[in-house]
Amino acid sequence: MWCSSQLVPQIQLWARELGFSQIGVAGVDLSSAEAGLLDWLARGFHGEMHYMEAHGLKRARPAELVPGTVSVITARMDYLPHSVPEGWQAIEFERLQRPEEGIISVYARGRDYHKVLRSRLQKLADRIAEEVGPLGFRVFTDSAPVLECELARRSGQGWRGKHTLVLHREAGSMFFLGEIYLDVALAATEPTTGHCGSCTACIDVCPTQAIVAEGRVDARRCISYLTIEHSGPIPEALRPLMGNRIYGCDDCQLICPWNKFAKRASLPDFDVRPGMSGTSLVRLFAWSEAEFLRYTEGSPIRRIGHERWLRNIAVAMGNALAKGHALALSETADLCSALASRASDASALVREHVAWALAQGAGSASGPQAHVAQPARE
Repeated sequence: MWCSSQLVPQIQLWARELGFSQIGVAGVDLSSAEAGLLDWLARGFHGEMHYMEAHGLKRARPAELVPGTVSVITARMDYLPHSVPEGWQAIEFERLQRPEEGIISVYARGRDYHKVLRSRLQKLADRIAEEVGPLGFRVFTDSAPVLECELARRSGQGWRGKHTLVLHREAGSMFFLGEIYLDVALAATEPTTGHCGSCTACIDVCPTQAIVAEGRVDARRCISYLTIEHSGPIPEALRPLMGNRIYGCDDCQLICPWNKFAKRASLPDFDVRPGMSGTSLVRLFAWSEAEFLRYTEGSPIRRIGHERWLRNIAVAMGNALAKGHALALSETADLCSALASRASDASALVREHVAWALAQGAGSASGPQAHVAQPARE
């Protein structure tokens, strides 16, 4: 029979065998986080993510979400692809200065992390059950009303950065989080202290100034939200600020000094898939819906659908045309031709953004310039 003090180290060993980077344990009393959650919702910072409001305080009450829960195992898994070279942060910033290239967030260039973590968390929970006997559990990976970052912080996975992401001194923030809600009491692991100090690089670099205060993000301005969660037209005032980011945004992580220590993934699942890096906007915009579904099979990108994919790329193409001086004449012509091919698209959403993009080309001499962040020099 295992005792709690012996079981947690054993769980950590099993987790390592499954590719997890770290395991922690948190209790279920998150009451101190409730006021902040309610204030964030009251300010409307969740935008169209109505599920966050619908679930209310269940996010901060694990035992209400899954009755019987007394402990939460937290897990993190590094995802930086092996193909990413040293100095990858500066390299990624340079890519933002290539207006004709579509930029997909690093985490989304490989296999859908939901699938990877969920299956491995399930295996870990099954392994625990083999040792301790029947137990009630449920696994989560960014898939339910769970305060993931708060649970991770409390269990020692790191501290909350000013951009709200979890930071680890030896791994930065380039990792995924997952949880197992258990009806077995486990000894909690100790939280760590914060190490952001006076640094405000993440706040300063945000293209849309979505980090409205330390530890407070207005999702409605966040490029990740706009390109993934938001279903309607992207606000025109924010379009020029998106640059060539077509799925997600990494700027606050790229600029973070702690990500010098980001670890390469231990699993091949997060290797970069064909087309997800270094591909031109024109080529990506040409994908039919069938091609989009084929190329994004098993990818987190598939969830936004072809229509939003085209919307996002149209914005990036408009921003590229607005920077006409940075393009060759042939590149400008290719962008305009590609956009014109979808000017009568069946989707009103696509048509609107295509029309906007073409207008940027018409006024490129004085058109809006996308903000491109530069890495800080050491």
